[in-house]
Amino acid sequence: MVRNRVSALVGAVLLLAMVPGRALAHVRYVSPGSGGEKILELLAAVVTDPLAIALLGGGGLSALTAAVFYLRIRPFRADFAVLRATLRSYDDLLPWLARLAVGLPLVGAGFTGYLYSPVATAEYLGLPLAAVRLFGIGIGFLIVFGLATRVAALAGLAGYVFGLLLDPALLLALEFPAGLTAILLLGGGRPSADHVFSRLADADGTFYREIDPIRETLHPIGDRLADATHLVPMVVRVGLGASFLYLGVVQKLFTPGQALAVVAKYDLTSIVPVSPELWVVGAALTETAIGVALALGLFTRACCGISIFMFVTTLLGLPDDPVMAHVSLFGLVSVLVITGGGAYSLDRRLAERFGTESRFGERSEVAGTALGD
Repeated sequence: MVRNRVSALVGAVLLLAMVPGRALAHVRYVSPGSGGEKILELLAAVVTDPLAIALLGGGGLSALTAAVFYLRIRPFRADFAVLRATLRSYDDLLPWLARLAVGLPLVGAGFTGYLYSPVATAEYLGLPLAAVRLFGIGIGFLIVFGLATRVAALAGLAGYVFGLLLDPALLLALEFPAGLTAILLLGGGRPSADHVFSRLADADGTFYREIDPIRETLHPIGDRLADATHLVPMVVRVGLGASFLYLGVVQKLFTPGQALAVVAKYDLTSIVPVSPELWVVGAALTETAIGVALALGLFTRACCGISIFMFVTTLLGLPDDPVMAHVSLFGLVSVLVITGGGAYSLDRRLAERFGTESRFGERSEVAGTALGD
């Protein structure tokens, strides 16, 4: 009997730690409801509930225990070493992955008529619908095909800043400036139209080499940007971390009325039978913790795995949540799965202490062995 109760408690803790996160994200365009609830009322409802305190405390303690256990015991060392090295061997595909992660949702946003985030519709921003569509489709297709990639990424960043000035709610899409900056550093990579044209421009005797209008002017700039590609993991994880923090702190804790409306709309308490207030606080704390961990580069790949699980539960649990709005998140999290925490991360410090991780961009001996080189 006691064992069954303990199992049920552990199961509830895990669900509260993982399920709510993205299930309550982007609440402005999922539910228009915004009751008059205040943050103090929300927190008071949770701290006065012994079950809520036990679940939240148990979730935090479980995460801390798992981290300490991994660092001290280091299970499956050889397996993780081969896994990390194999993932790092996909470095050459990062430009393509980043382009798809940013370009495809931009195209989708253009066809739908919004700027970066579904909250920023052309009508809401007071912009011509045709202009918003042309911008999203044009920049998106250039990035997807890898044509004038860095120029398109720079234009995309300018468009984001312009949209943010019109509507601060575009902070919901903080992953886009991170992704566009990563593309600016990485360039088109391969496969891309830029790669094809650069080969034509570099080859002796080609007609295109004689008429290439940009080789002498833009290539040196691209080379300088390429020297900073080691910063890509940091740029992506800080952008994703900031996005999670905004969703957890601003959208949940500071505006709990909308989050509670989402819980009611989708009857989320029938999935995990706890109070709506605990759902919202659990989601806020989960997203905040993941955001901080990603920004600091702490257990980066583990946080990415949890994030992907949360994204999937959102798509399955909220049938009217725009699928295209999540493509950028899936793609950029996948970038971090390949790179790990990268430069200026706590993971790097831990790796140097335990000697388990090589630097982003290096092809280790383990990777070569795993791939049969």
